[in-house]
Order: sequence, then structure tokens, then C-alpha cells
Amino acid sequence: MNEWGYSLLSASVVSLVSLIGIMSLMLGVRRIDRVIPLLISLAVGSLFGDAFIHLLPEAFSESTNQVLTSLYIIVGILLFLVMESLLHWHHEHHTQTLNPIHPLGQVILVADGVHNLLDGLIIGASYLVSVPVGLATTLAVLLHEVPQELGDFGVLIHAGFTPRRALIVNFLSAILAVVGVVISLLLGGDGGRYTAVMVPITAGGFIYIAGADLIPELHKEHELRASLAQIAVVMIGIGLVFLPLLVE
Repeated sequence: MNEWGYSLLSASVVSLVSLIGIMSLMLGVRRIDRVIPLLISLAVGSLFGDAFIHLLPEAFSESTNQVLTSLYIIVGILLFLVMESLLHWHHEHHTQTLNPIHPLGQVILVADGVHNLLDGLIIGASYLVSVPVGLATTLAVLLHEVPQELGDFGVLIHAGFTPRRALIVNFLSAILAVVGVVISLLLGGDGGRYTAVMVPITAGGFIYIAGADLIPELHKEHELRASLAQIAVVMIGIGLVFLPLLVE
């Protein structure tokens, strides 16, 4: 296979990781409700971990202007703040709809979609270097996608999606990895210009969602034992995101 075959196959495998939520469906609705707080904790750890362990170091290592890169991070935070504010406004003015989805669900889908697009761009670019580099990159992406996709699935259910609908929209978001691969291979070596802007903006979005939306949800738990469990799962999420560094 050439780089197109390897890249598209790798992106397809990465996209299928989003279906990990099927494991939660097997638990049944009542049991899912019990584990939602832990899935939100996992999302906090994976989002913070991805932002600070992967995206930001990558952004600054490739940056030719660190101040500009820092501004892109702030732009990412503000973009998601504005987007969520608009979604909240729309949500408040359409409360008559059946089973309205909380804006958090739509925000997490946008952020995850952009991140999946970035993963595709990176996978495609790595196969342009060589097949071994591409395979190593794909494995690293897979390792940090597992906790993030599972956490995102829990957040989507918490936001009002039914488990099956959460599974579907999460998969549609994941397919953007394939789109990213196609863009990367068509652009060839020019894809780096776009990732230099998108990576810090995505990191800013992840920091905003984890800090502004998800951590306040954890504060709703007042029992010490449950709070300690949530903190432990946050740390597990960070640890799982750290694993790809051992591969790299």
C-alpha cells in the first residue's frame, strides 16, 4: 500500500475508537447514570492531559513566534466561550423543544471534531515521512483517543443525548480524522501551516471545556468518598493520555 492506503486505514481505525461507548450501552441506562460522574472525571483528565501534554508542547516546539502561539491559545478559549454563550442564548429561547440538548454537548462535539481533524492531518503527514513513522503516530493517537472518547461519550449523555444518539454523533465527529488525512495528503508538506494555528486553538478549547464546564460539574458532588474517586479518575485520565509519550 502507498501512503494513501496506510493513512486512510489508520484514520478509519482511529475513528472506530469512538464506538467504545458501546461498552457503556451494555451496562443499561440505570448503570450508565451511575458512572456518568466518573466518565466526566475521565473527560477532565483526558482534555487537560491532551492540552498540556500533547497539544501545547507540539504547538510551541513548532512555533516560530511563541507570543503569537500564546495568543492563539487565548483565541481558542475565547472562541469556545463565545460559541457556548451563543448556544446558551439559543437554548434559553427554545426551551419548548422536546428533550433539549445542553450547549455543553454541542461544544464538546465541535472541540472533539476539530481535534479529530487535527489527528487526521498529523497521521497523513507522518505517513508522508515513512510508514514506520506513520504507524508509530497512529498508535500514539489511538492510545490517547480511548480515554477521551469514553469521557466524551459520558459528557454527551450528561448533556441530554440518549446513549444511542451519543454514540452516533460521537462517531460522526470521529470521521473527521479521515477528512484530515485527505487534506493532509492533498496539501503535502504545506499542512504544517494550518496545524500551527489549529493546534494551539484546539488546546485553548480543551482547557476552556475542562475548566469552565466540566470541573464545576465535579463540584456538585459533596460526599468525600465520591469526590476522592472523581479526583482519582481525573488522574487516571491524565495518566492514560501520558502513555503515548512512551511510544513516541
